[in-house]
Amino acid sequence: MCRLHKHGLNESGAYEYFVLRAQKIALSHGYEIINWEETFNDFGNKLSPKTVVHNWLGGGVAQQVVAAGLRCIVSNQDKWYLDHLDTTWQQFYMNEPLTNITNPKQQRLVLGGEVCMWGEHIDGSDLEQTIWPRAAAAAERLWTPYDKLAKNPSQVTGRLAHFRCLLNQRGVAAAPLAGPGRVAPEEPGSCYKQ
Repeated sequence: MCRLHKHGLNESGAYEYFVLRAQKIALSHGYEIINWEETFNDFGNKLSPKTVVHNWLGGGVAQQVVAAGLRCIVSNQDKWYLDHLDTTWQQFYMNEPLTNITNPKQQRLVLGGEVCMWGEHIDGSDLEQTIWPRAAAAAERLWTPYDKLAKNPSQVTGRLAHFRCLLNQRGVAAAPLAGPGRVAPEEPGSCYKQ
């Protein structure tokens, strides 16, 4: 801590200095820079205009990021974190990265999204069931043009069930659609009915 004080920096000042210095170095070598949203929340007006902000803490940040003219990747943990086992595939599907972003120029600054898997609640025995089919629901949300998206997730249940069956037939242990992430089948039978 003495070294920080010697240079007139507290912890937050040192953090800001480090991030901005790292950005400058990365840019000088031609790299793209992606920062987690904390840097935007703490000192966003000082970030390079080339910064991509990774929105992970929750809603509303992507709207602020693009309003500031920065690019954004949406991955809000309350909607697209696979290790949050209480989040259903329907909630994954209905998470709209462009929520409250109506300006077309700002919409183009949202590069896409990411579903994340952290290892605290999984191991090799339940990895696939935790990922599938919820990651597929988010993928359809991200890859489908907005005007062609289903307005109600029940409209994609059949397609997602079929995809789950294809995964199961190929040896991928994708979980049933009924219930939140990583649930057991309700009864034996065809994967189309689970």
